[in-house]
Amino acid sequence: MRIGIDLGGTKIEGIALDSGGRTLFRERVPTPAGNYHATVAAVASLVSRIENNTNSTGSVGIGIPGAISSATGIVKNANSTCLIGKPLGIDLGDALAREIRIANDADCFTLSEATDGAAAGRASVFGVILGTGVGGGIVIDGKQLNGPNAIAGEWGHNPMPGEPMPERRAEAPKCYCGRTGCIETYLSGSGLSADHGALTGQTLSPPDIAAAADRGEPDAEATLTRYENRLARALAMVINILDPSAVVLGGGLSAIDRLYRNVPQLLPAYVFSDSVQTDLLPPKRGDSSGVRGAAWLWPARP
Repeated sequence: MRIGIDLGGTKIEGIALDSGGRTLFRERVPTPAGNYHATVAAVASLVSRIENNTNSTGSVGIGIPGAISSATGIVKNANSTCLIGKPLGIDLGDALAREIRIANDADCFTLSEATDGAAAGRASVFGVILGTGVGGGIVIDGKQLNGPNAIAGEWGHNPMPGEPMPERRAEAPKCYCGRTGCIETYLSGSGLSADHGALTGQTLSPPDIAAAADRGEPDAEATLTRYENRLARALAMVINILDPSAVVLGGGLSAIDRLYRNVPQLLPAYVFSDSVQTDLLPPKRGDSSGVRGAAWLWPARP
């Protein structure tokens, strides 16, 4: 049995999978807000309930909104700031009395979709999170790529290609990471809403903007057209470097259906090739991808 834990800022989700990937048990609990030690205890308690309900023990993989530093072994780059600087792997391993595996939540999403999701069987997959933040993960031949700096796939904190030029970077949106003009500031949900508001004065959520565009409202249509062009430029940068078989979108904005029609038509203008064979796919597992991918951090036992 594999146990996956998706440790988010507001909820912790746990799942147990059998050897064929079928769900044996699943539960969500609130994340103790801003309390590191209570969070460790909540994860340990959830694993215990999973094992009690399945009458079995399992390997444990955990997805977090950050990464474990290769240099120090502590958490870095986490949206859940109470995790930053903490030895989460050590503390959870001690609490669970076993070896655990931890990966970034975007890596877990990608691993899930590459294992038995939308991109199952593909040789190379780039997974994208378009939500509160913008993240990414890379899976090659079924294995999650981590990298020596534990940042493989972190495309959200690269500059948005094409705008603005470096000498005008001060005009770009400011990112929580301290830089300006990051891809995340344009392609996150808040980035989409801010872009729409800057030009229209309206405060609308991404689903409301998409619905307005579907009704034919020109301001919303213009906002989504800008978003699609930016997404195409940002993805083209990855395709030019990685040349993946498929790109799978996740996060709340992945539910905007028109992205899968319009963005592929824009890619050829930015990809250095005579044609673009990379498929742009919606997620098969939806909001279950992160927790399933955490479980898949442990391969099948021989």
